[in-house]
Amino acid sequence: MRRARSMNTATHGATGAAIAASLRDEILAGTYAPGERIRQDELAGLHGASRLPVRDALRILEAEGLVNLVANTGAWVSKISMAECHEMYQMRERLEPLLLRLNVPRISSDEADDLDLLADSMESSTDVERFLRLDREFHLSCLQAVETSVLGATVLNLWNRTQHYRRAATRLFYIENDRSVHFDHHLIVNAIRLGDADEAEQVLSRHIRRSRLELSRHPEVFA
Repeated sequence: MRRARSMNTATHGATGAAIAASLRDEILAGTYAPGERIRQDELAGLHGASRLPVRDALRILEAEGLVNLVANTGAWVSKISMAECHEMYQMRERLEPLLLRLNVPRISSDEADDLDLLADSMESSTDVERFLRLDREFHLSCLQAVETSVLGATVLNLWNRTQHYRRAATRLFYIENDRSVHFDHHLIVNAIRLGDADEAEQVLSRHIRRSRLELSRHPEVFA
């Protein structure tokens, strides 16, 4: 009996993780809009699962900052105000460069080559969604060489919660043909190659601040 119960729990856990992975991709890709309700019965039917692994999946995404759960009410895609976004970007300006600083000495030359290729791909891309995928891969790849207790999870949470609004800022960047973001990416890679944690930290802080200031000019993004 105990073994059967343990197997059911493991199955539900694996199914919940798979549902969370699929829903995470859809939220980050903008398939679900901020504030949109996530209907658990529809999600269960889509994945051929019971409501238990769906609830597990939603709890996983709540911990990542992508979903808001309200007891006995339902689940919604996280939505933030302009003031909240401003505050989160200020947090990113301070925390993410610190995390990069810790990682710089541990990033290999081969990994720096991969970052360089990502920077080149972003610069040559004319598709906003492709740029966003590459940009996320670029920045998060810089932050994975060092294991942290709190800092890494906090930075990822901030990335997730501001994803929709970063998409809006990127569209503005493409419309205005601002090339500074690409210069920053190459400067970060160069600092990593040189082992210059100070420079990498400073460039990333300016890079994030530029996005915050761009968003502050467009309150309509948060309507």
